[in-house]
Amino acid sequence: MHRRIVKELFSFIAACPSVFHVTDQMKRMLDGKGYEQLLEGSSWNLHEGGRYYVIRNGSALIAFQIPKKKFVGFQIMASHGDSPCFKIKEQPEMEAEQMYVKLNVEKYGGAILSPWFDRPLSVAGRLIVREDDGLAVKLVSVDRDLVMIPSLAIHMNRKTNEGNAYNLQKDLLPLYGGADAKGTFLRQVSEAAGVREEAILGKDLFLYDRGKGSVWGAEQEFISIGKLDDLQCVFASLKAFLLAEPGESIPVHCVFDNEEVGSGTKQGAASTFLYDTLNRINEGMGRTAQEYRQAVASSFMVSADNAHAVHPNYPEKACPTNRPVLNGGIVIKYSANQKYTTDGVAAALFQEICDHAGVPCQTFCNRSDIPGGSTLGNLSGMQVAVNCVDIGLPQLSMHSPYETAGIRDTWYLVQAAKAFFECSVAESGYGRIALRFEGI
Repeated sequence: MHRRIVKELFSFIAACPSVFHVTDQMKRMLDGKGYEQLLEGSSWNLHEGGRYYVIRNGSALIAFQIPKKKFVGFQIMASHGDSPCFKIKEQPEMEAEQMYVKLNVEKYGGAILSPWFDRPLSVAGRLIVREDDGLAVKLVSVDRDLVMIPSLAIHMNRKTNEGNAYNLQKDLLPLYGGADAKGTFLRQVSEAAGVREEAILGKDLFLYDRGKGSVWGAEQEFISIGKLDDLQCVFASLKAFLLAEPGESIPVHCVFDNEEVGSGTKQGAASTFLYDTLNRINEGMGRTAQEYRQAVASSFMVSADNAHAVHPNYPEKACPTNRPVLNGGIVIKYSANQKYTTDGVAAALFQEICDHAGVPCQTFCNRSDIPGGSTLGNLSGMQVAVNCVDIGLPQLSMHSPYETAGIRDTWYLVQAAKAFFECSVAESGYGRIALRFEGI
């Protein structure tokens, strides 16, 4: 089963060259299962047994199922659809030596820069175009090898293997074409989108890596592809969400944007998107503000964002006692300074869910002298304060355009997420929590 799930994961990632395509692919999958799209600017007519989703900015999505009985709380799994890459600047074409045209780009997120050199890249994102009745958003992906960032030959930099401090404005500009390519970039993009060039009024375009997914290793135990952080969690969450039958709580599949640049946007984890959606669900089901607060008190969030596995060449970089490995199962992440939200209660709840699903767990902490990054849980908790555990799947080469993980771990998360969506977590008394699974 885990091999079939990886094939589905590869297909999902291949269909998602930009964060806007991630949302569009989720929308297609939800539409195929009979979910109804809600608009934030319209009234919501909700009912028991209903299946719904809402999109913000074309790059963040929240889907939910309402049980056919009075619900206790919300079971929320949150992940993010963006990945480190390069954004195409406005007026991007730059001439070089009167013989080349390159593109002006800027870095998005904390990318590892060196692997972006000397590999086929292309361009994807969205266009905002003028139509007779207003403006429309059109997704675009130039589905061919279009640009490349050429490295400097070792003959011209004998110290290249001693480490480079790359200049983003000079070293990382992709080569687009020869002299005759001048003035053609926007036309290339408009043709790929099937729109008139002169109708384009706005755009959000990014470089993406063209590398295909690979299963490899002595026993084919490893997988590699771009955007595993965090599309591996996005895919597993959505797959489980579509398989799950709601129990006593509302399952919520939530994918934010802009995690890689701090989440401080209207579609990021620090925004009101989740809070607004949960409130509207509560109001749409005819419940009071007090009942909303009761539901939040009996809710649980899983912040799903991939984790660092112990690196075979740099084992000293890992914590001495918390050392996740590929194919070892889901990683529960801890941080004393609350970079991750996990505490003893949240960890125990999630461990119970994994045990119920028959899924192995591991633990991750940063070395005490190496600060780590933060993720979704602590930011979304500023808007919706619930018990929250930070988890992820173990991987290597995080923030490279081509990342590596274990072949079994996606399936582990699908199984655990399904159990999570089907259970309910309710405060049953001071210091006591009732954990119930559908059918029990």
